[in-house]
Amino acid sequence: METKDVSREDMLKRVARFTDLTRSVGGFPDSDIPGCERTLLNVIGFDPPDEVPGQEVMSPVGKNAAENSAIPISEGFNLGYVEALPGHGVMSHHHDTNETFVVMTGTWRFTWNDADDEYVDLVALDTITFPVGLSRRFTCLASENGTLDEPALLMVVVAGDKPRAFMRPDFLAEARRTGKFTPRTYSVTAV
Repeated sequence: METKDVSREDMLKRVARFTDLTRSVGGFPDSDIPGCERTLLNVIGFDPPDEVPGQEVMSPVGKNAAENSAIPISEGFNLGYVEALPGHGVMSHHHDTNETFVVMTGTWRFTWNDADDEYVDLVALDTITFPVGLSRRFTCLASENGTLDEPALLMVVVAGDKPRAFMRPDFLAEARRTGKFTPRTYSVTAV
């Protein structure tokens, strides 16, 4: 493969400074459910997924963050951050592609399986990667300084150009019906 030269101006279009990232709230079916509030910071974007007849399909970064990518290119993956207060996270869901998390600050619990019965707690610079189709969710347990009143930061890398995220219909229906984060909630204590 031959190399190529790129101007400084063109390379600076591929730079995203953390302090300049757009914070996006909402855009997911569970965004307004207590315990699921979170902020997304989309760094490297990808195209929205194709619709699937009869299925509720969403972008893994949600509609709002997908529209606010700092570097709006399609390179075969998405890179972004999730910021959440302790006790907050996402409902159980799965993807049609790999999803990898790197804890930047705080302590996070990652849960997997349809029964929501396996988990691991990770701290700064720990990494976990979920394979295609595995139900997963994550919950912030504590902020960087161990308090419950400051958000923690999680880096997310999702593979693919048009990945899709799916929530189990029974979880989604129950969440919409009751407005609660189900099927399991965790008691959260500072660590």
